[in-house]
Amino acid sequence: MLENHEEEELTTVRVQDPRVQNEGSWNSYVDYKIFLHTNSKAFTAKTSCVRRRYREFVWLRKQLQKNAGLVPVPELPGKSTFFVGSADEFIEKRRRGLQQFLEKVVQNVVLLSDSQLHLFLQSQLSVPEIEACMRGQSPLTVTEAILHYALSNCGWVQEEDGCSAVLTRGNLHGSCSGLESLCGRGCLVSFPQWCDFGMEDKNVESLDAPAKSLPELLETE
Repeated sequence: MLENHEEEELTTVRVQDPRVQNEGSWNSYVDYKIFLHTNSKAFTAKTSCVRRRYREFVWLRKQLQKNAGLVPVPELPGKSTFFVGSADEFIEKRRRGLQQFLEKVVQNVVLLSDSQLHLFLQSQLSVPEIEACMRGQSPLTVTEAILHYALSNCGWVQEEDGCSAVLTRGNLHGSCSGLESLCGRGCLVSFPQWCDFGMEDKNVESLDAPAKSLPELLETE
C-alpha cells in the first residue's frame, strides 16, 4: 500500500545586490534585490525577483502590524545615523537585517496571509500602487498584478545561478510555470502597462533640492 506523503513546503528568500540608484543626483538612494523561490501554495509565483528600498520595508512592516492584530511583527534593522565603519559596511549590515526580517515574515502564517506582503515581494508596484490595488482602485487584482509581473519577467529571473538548486526537495518551478495556462499568452496584451515599475517615490521633491548626504542616501534619518 502506497503511503501519501505530503510535500514539505519550503520558501527561500534572499536580500542581496545593494545598488545606488540615480547616483550623484538629488534623488539617489540604495535599493536591494529580493529573490524568492518557493513551492508553497501561499504564493502565486514560485520564483520572483524585485528591488525594494529601505523606506518601502518600513512601510511594509507598518502595514503588517496594522493587520496582524496581536501577532508580533519582526523588527527591521535600525535607522541610527551614528555608525562606525564605511558606508559599505553599513549597507551590508542592513542587508543582513532586511533578509532576517523577511525570513521571519514568510514563516508566519498570519503575516503570510496579507496580500500587501505578496505584492511587495512578487510585483514591482510602488507603495501608492499597492495601496490602490488593495482598495480596488487598480485595473488588476492582487493575483493578476503578480501574474502580470511574473510573465513580463520570464527569463531574467534566471540570472540567479542555480536557482533550481536553491530548494532541492519538492517539485519546484520557475516564475513562468503554470502561469500561461491560467491566463494565456495573450493576457499581456490586455493588461495595462504600469506607469512605474521602478522604486521611485510618487512624492517628488523639488528639482532645486541639493545633493543628498550619506545619511540621506542610506535612509538613516
